[in-house]
Amino acid sequence: MTVTGERTWPNAAEWTGRIYSEGWRTAEGGTLRVAEPATGEPLAEVGVASPAEVARAGARAARAGSEWAAATVPERVDVLLRADRALREHSEAVRDWIVRESGGVPAKGDYEIAAGLGQLQHAIGLASLPPGEVLTPQVPGGTSLAWRVPLGVVGVITPWNAPLLFAMRALAPALVLGNAALLKPDPLTPVSGGVLVARLFQEAGLPEGVLHVLPGGAGAGRAVVADPHVAMISFTGSTEAGREVARVAGEGLKRVSLELGGKNSIVVLADADVEAAATAGAVSSFGYQGQACVAAGRHVVHADVVEAYTETLVRQAKALPIGDPRDDGVVIGPVISERQAARIERIVDESVAGGARVLAGGTRDGLFYPPTVLDRVDRTMPAFTEEIFGPVAPVIPFHDEDEAVEIADDTAYGLTAAVHSRSTPRATAFARRLRTGMIHINDVSAKDAANAPFGGMGVSGNASRIGGTASLEQFTQWRWMTAPGPV
Repeated sequence: MTVTGERTWPNAAEWTGRIYSEGWRTAEGGTLRVAEPATGEPLAEVGVASPAEVARAGARAARAGSEWAAATVPERVDVLLRADRALREHSEAVRDWIVRESGGVPAKGDYEIAAGLGQLQHAIGLASLPPGEVLTPQVPGGTSLAWRVPLGVVGVITPWNAPLLFAMRALAPALVLGNAALLKPDPLTPVSGGVLVARLFQEAGLPEGVLHVLPGGAGAGRAVVADPHVAMISFTGSTEAGREVARVAGEGLKRVSLELGGKNSIVVLADADVEAAATAGAVSSFGYQGQACVAAGRHVVHADVVEAYTETLVRQAKALPIGDPRDDGVVIGPVISERQAARIERIVDESVAGGARVLAGGTRDGLFYPPTVLDRVDRTMPAFTEEIFGPVAPVIPFHDEDEAVEIADDTAYGLTAAVHSRSTPRATAFARRLRTGMIHINDVSAKDAANAPFGGMGVSGNASRIGGTASLEQFTQWRWMTAPGPV
């Protein structure tokens, strides 16, 4: 067994059946049982926040947030430094929870921890940037200043596929910039995305009331979005759910940051290194069972190399061990739920019925869906049109670069893409033609970095970005002040 776990942390007696809102409170909304996808074994029981509890949390966060905003930058930075230390100290337990709750292999848990640490460290750097500008005054001898101030209370709603990372990606900058927060983790991963986050910041000494962790389903999420104390929503999830978040938030004229789905392409030009491109394609489509918004949902390959590329991709797909992610050597674990497994199965089966051919995989065993390669895929098939969110690689050939652009852009999504060529200038010129918010040359489609503005075009978001200095725009607002003389 690769993961033995340290499940004495966090102490289950403290948080079982509770929410985190000025300490651990018995939940009024009942409880939610969490099971391990790989085995069905019960893992935890968390509290579910009722709408009334969300309302009280919003009011408490507004009060505590005023004091937090008035704290000095070094005081806020110190909390993030201590959270960084706590995450390092508890990394084994955190990894165990991520593996068992989300079905990812240990390397996926290690990635989330490293990425979460990166988010904390980058947020600390944000706090040291100049807070504003000295403007040219309209009155001679006068003063004109503009500076950034916190929004107040931020609502953060996260998905199940990278629960710790996505919580830290929003909370770290929001908190260090002086905001309070309501965090609503996905009900499939409320421990990795909620309980652990609360305990890390609790150990870090974040003042009570600044962060509230409110597990639950759509009802809890809607209450967070609609709460009058919440000034901004950071949402990561499906495009369908994002539309509902935007609709509810729009009624309150709230700022909304939406990071949504993708139907992303790996484009392999005729002069590409086929072995390297196929390896990148395998990682992009099969890593964490394809359950990522940045996963490759299309392999758009030049006709001259499509046969060699497909053979290599099939060989790599068949070589990936499947099983309990805690077992040594396993690379592909279970998908997150029966609902998700059925969705993947439907998309593949309908595509095959329409004429696609299965070259590897294609048949599931419970929640275990093997790495699957499809060819003879056309643009009418679900494997081409829908975001699969599973370990499926549809291969589509092209004959010239205009056709490749047309295939890759034949979607309402526009999140990310990767382009492979032995000529970096050629790949770069091609990449500039694609309608995506992110693009990677001779690499995987699935990339993230704390210092990068992450987000997409089209229905992959609302033109917002998170990460890098873009987080300043998301989690603060401008204030302008003038005076007839010096201040």
